[in-house]
Amino acid sequence: MLVVDTSSWIEWLTDSPVGLRIEALLPAREQIIVPTLVQLELAKWLLRTRGEEIADQVLAYTEKCHVIALDSGLAILAAELSRQYGLATADAIIFATAQQAGAGLLTCDAHFDGLPGVTYISKNE
Repeated sequence: MLVVDTSSWIEWLTDSPVGLRIEALLPAREQIIVPTLVQLELAKWLLRTRGEEIADQVLAYTEKCHVIALDSGLAILAAELSRQYGLATADAIIFATAQQAGAGLLTCDAHFDGLPGVTYISKNE
């Protein structure tokens, strides 16, 4: 199982060179975990940059993955991880989702680099 961070989705969807590297690491759709917060961030980005039709298609795709909603237990874990690693709220929720699920996290955001279970793909390489 693998949580795919919003940054990775965006690189993949734009077919960037980094996105091609990400694509090679993506498991089958059933093995991808999508936090509802990532759906929110993706929806905002897609509506702003691609329009409603593409946003609907991509979000429908995420619905075929394993979606995990924020609940009280996850929120408390995110608060603890935020304090421990100095993460912003959204990042803590995404990281906590991976930790709670016993999954890895695939990201292009440098502030996750070095955290347990994280595969970081730099946008600058």
